[in-house]
Amino acid sequence: MTLSRLSLAQFRSWRRLDLSLDARPVAIFGPNGSGKTNILEAVSMLAPGRGLRGAPAPEQARQGLDAGWRIRARADGRAVETGALPGQPRIVLLDDKPVPQTALARLLRVIWLVPAMDRLWTDTPEGRRRFLDRITLSLMPDHADLSLAYDKAMRERNRLLRDQIGDPGWYRALESQMAEAGGAITRNRLKALAAIMAHQQGGDFPAARLVLMPGEGFADDSDPASIAARLASMRGRDLAAGRTLTGPHRADLGASWGPQDMPAALSSTGEQKALLLSLILANARALADQPVLLLLDEVAAHLDADRRAALYDLICALPAQSLLSGTGAELFEAMGSRARRLAVHREDGASVATEETE
Repeated sequence: MTLSRLSLAQFRSWRRLDLSLDARPVAIFGPNGSGKTNILEAVSMLAPGRGLRGAPAPEQARQGLDAGWRIRARADGRAVETGALPGQPRIVLLDDKPVPQTALARLLRVIWLVPAMDRLWTDTPEGRRRFLDRITLSLMPDHADLSLAYDKAMRERNRLLRDQIGDPGWYRALESQMAEAGGAITRNRLKALAAIMAHQQGGDFPAARLVLMPGEGFADDSDPASIAARLASMRGRDLAAGRTLTGPHRADLGASWGPQDMPAALSSTGEQKALLLSLILANARALADQPVLLLLDEVAAHLDADRRAALYDLICALPAQSLLSGTGAELFEAMGSRARRLAVHREDGASVATEETE
């Protein structure tokens, strides 16, 4: 069991929520707007970053931008707290001591799937990069620090480009930093894809062939020397654009499946959802020796009854603790007594939860 307790205060629609959890999956159901996704979002804040909605901290306060919020949890036997006071940045405490957000990546592995990701294969490369980097971060916690280092150096380089600074001496140090971090980022991504493909099982949720496609048609973003040389050679073009146009931040994720190697983007809506679930489940299996939290929002969408039942069998067999959401209790009937059920509704302007038994 990874998460044994969760407490929310003034987070989104919740004035207060106190949950004790066990190893069973938790099926959270209720009408749209009742607050069930907010529980999953709160759990996702136990990972580095802005959580599954990508929202700034002030927007997560129940009473508006001038209020604060707090999340407390007992996770992998340790006390975790995160929150934001009015007008202040988000803080993270681990066993009552302040730590950077990146420390959370070493404590927990949080994996999520939300409805917006159903469009992953037809959406922009940026969305697929974020998806890939979350998978990579779950497998290699140092990925967060590498991404921060790369982004910081790139922001400084972009500032020079916008200011039309032409002196090469200003660029070399930043490009060296980008090259070292960028090469490590690419190597991490490639290792993550190999791990995911090795842990797919096929069946109702088909295995996909995954490829990392470097931006701008370049073949190797794993070699720092190659990245540094390319950045130097493209300064003129980047100066004209006012930003860095090449590097690991332009990579894309490709996926295809089946004997015909069908591209994911050309598959049906149901098959695209099944492919996503295949990757998420493989991600959890690849972390069998780590504390894993799996968050599946509106997971039943685009799945028929047989595929839902197959999914629940796979979830219950995972070495992970799972929280699922849906609009009605009937969507989780196939889980039977294997899952806890939490009914959520609105009362006096706030969310309220009641645990239900079969």
